[in-house]
Amino acid sequence: MSVTSIKNWAEDDRPREKLLLKGKSSLSDAELIAIIINNGTKEASAVQVAQKLLASCDNQLQKLAGLTVKDIQGLKIKGIGEAKSVAIAAALELGIRREVISKKKETIRTSEDAAAFLQAQFQHYAEEVFVVVFLNTGNKIIHYEIVSHGGHSATIVDTKVIMKKALQQNATKLIISHNHPSGNLQPSKADDSVTQKIQEAARLLDIEMLDHIIVSDMGYYSYGDEGRL
Repeated sequence: MSVTSIKNWAEDDRPREKLLLKGKSSLSDAELIAIIINNGTKEASAVQVAQKLLASCDNQLQKLAGLTVKDIQGLKIKGIGEAKSVAIAAALELGIRREVISKKKETIRTSEDAAAFLQAQFQHYAEEVFVVVFLNTGNKIIHYEIVSHGGHSATIVDTKVIMKKALQQNATKLIISHNHPSGNLQPSKADDSVTQKIQEAARLLDIEMLDHIIVSDMGYYSYGDEGRL
């Protein structure tokens, strides 16, 4: 069974033409993805393929943005092979980077500033990652880096690696952070232990640890705001 080609749709229903006629904001998520994947299959249009992709992620772009190329291929959606998976992942990464830039402040004044930047950067990850933000004496961001990747519920952090990177960046302050893919923002005993360990190591090197922030798509938790540093 074949479907009607997008070429035969009314002009204002075709994703590309619709974007040109009505602007990008007029397109649904599926239509935007359809433009990225370019074509569908004999059984489904590009829009229908895109709809299947979104449905596999509960119609949540944030979930889709957290998938790797292999993850997208693993969904086994007909019409989305390696090349299209790469294109989708690249387009979503651009969106994430744009969000990071829009949220990034050169100087971190509050936990809210730091959390906004960190959420934009990696709340989308399906796995737990640990990030360190390095700052100078004026609280200006010098560098930030993911120092550890983990599974869905934990990541292993090497304190020595963090301190080495802090010295390499000539940082006088730092903020550590990790995400909770589950959405639960409450810190675990392991989180408490890592916080204390890194804070003690930083203190020995005269580096101030400003905060440990846990982020998810539900919000953030600040050790500093809770008086736990």
